Amino acid sequence: MFFEQALIGQMANFGYLIGDPEAKVAAVIDPSFDARALQKAAGENGFTIELILNTHHHPDHVFDNERLANETGGKVAAHRLSRVRKDIVLEDRAILHLGSLGITVEHTPGHSPDSCCFVVGGRVFTGDCLFVGDCGRVDLPGSDIDQMYDSLFHRVRKMDDELIVCPGHHYGPTPTSTIGAERRTNPTLQPRSLEEFKVFMKAP
Repeated sequence: MFFEQALIGQMANFGYLIGDPEAKVAAVIDPSFDARALQKAAGENGFTIELILNTHHHPDHVFDNERLANETGGKVAAHRLSRVRKDIVLEDRAILHLGSLGITVEHTPGHSPDSCCFVVGGRVFTGDCLFVGDCGRVDLPGSDIDQMYDSLFHRVRKMDDELIVCPGHHYGPTPTSTIGAERRTNPTLQPRSLEEFKVFMKAP
């Protein structure tokens, strides 16, 4: 699988380009404020952008959706609870096809109701559910700490150790990690009850 990670804008956002090298079709995951670097990478490598995937609807992840869709013809795909205009409505456990690649949708609400992770090619694109060394905020409108606990402990923590974590922001010491490494070292993933998690998340 072709993979490109780009650091975009003033909020340390990551945008991604993935593609099937044989079919020469690609997807942008979270265009953020300006996906032109990813668009350029697609062109330089002979890829046609077919999909624009949103991990969630917050503006710092989707601002460039429409420009990118208009210029490439890519279809915007987001969870049914997302506020963005979408060509493809995603549901939990759905599988999107990009050439020979299968992209599995994992609905992981908590940071926002529509938050999703995308699993493909040995990688998991976690948006603002899981960062390297941390997790997303749960004090924003639409956030839900109970759902975040469920997503982290009943979904993310149970993913394969070898999956490479590709987060929505560069907030950690490295731009990527693995599920195994995060399970061992990420403070937000250490075993605790829901009540303990709530206390932990509210601590300064």
